[in-house]
Amino acid sequence: MSKDKVVEVSAAVLQRPDGTFLLAQRPPDKIWSGYWEFPGGKVEVGETAFHALVRELHEELGITVQTAYPWLTRVFTYPHATVRLNFFRVTEWSGELHPHEGQQFEWQQPGQANVDPILPANSPILRALELPTLYAISNAAELGVEPFLTRLQAKLDAGLKLIQLREKELPREELYSLAQRVVAMAHIHGAKVLLNADVVLAQAVGADGVQLTSAQLAELKKRPAVDWCAASCHNAQELRRAEVLDCDFALLSPVMPTQSHPGAPHLGWKSFAALAADSSIPVYALGGLKQEDMQIAWEHGAHGIALLRQAW
Repeated sequence: MSKDKVVEVSAAVLQRPDGTFLLAQRPPDKIWSGYWEFPGGKVEVGETAFHALVRELHEELGITVQTAYPWLTRVFTYPHATVRLNFFRVTEWSGELHPHEGQQFEWQQPGQANVDPILPANSPILRALELPTLYAISNAAELGVEPFLTRLQAKLDAGLKLIQLREKELPREELYSLAQRVVAMAHIHGAKVLLNADVVLAQAVGADGVQLTSAQLAELKKRPAVDWCAASCHNAQELRRAEVLDCDFALLSPVMPTQSHPGAPHLGWKSFAALAADSSIPVYALGGLKQEDMQIAWEHGAHGIALLRQAW
């Protein structure tokens, strides 16, 4: 098969309510036999990626898909072919898993995959699965530092796992002190903290990463030396730039009218979905949203939602 021809493939991230996901081992009679992968297969002529997903999971695993959300699209070139992998998160299905092709199955914890070897195209997917679906953006400027920290503690106790510290109005010394406290609180609960724009400060306080501004995206030649790197995007060009810089995920905004800019243009869900559909990295929806919008965000290809005032 020519590597110039792109083979369309649908791949399923089957997730149970506890967050564990399924990997399957390729059977002996297939290329890359013994390697672990997400279940799925080729999109046939006349099929959509979703219909191929439903068919493949029925044929391979004996299950019927009930709820599946579009997620990521990644192109990968193997020695024998170039594939475009259309990943879906499958959260509901009926029927018992049965290895119709004799393959082995293993349920895995995000960040703790213990099977080997895994198909190389899937490494970024495993990393993406470590990200929670809610990304909370700090609001100490409006709430006050101490009231914000009180609310942060309550949210961490309730399971919050991803925070962006974004306090542009704070003097640097106060921001340094706040960042130290936020990082310490978050890490006790196994939560990640990204600092907005400031790589040096993020490294100094032991934060988990940085949230790049769209201006930084345009200027940087390479990814900053941080564990987690996210990007603030508003259009297709900025999303592509985030991918080129090897960012782990992106915020795409504004989806809806916001309190701070009520009359400004916004994407709407249709445009958001069109942009997210081509993304190879997880995309969070941001702008004018509430916690109740998580479902509609998933339906339009978002990994999750980012909240500012509504988070607290």
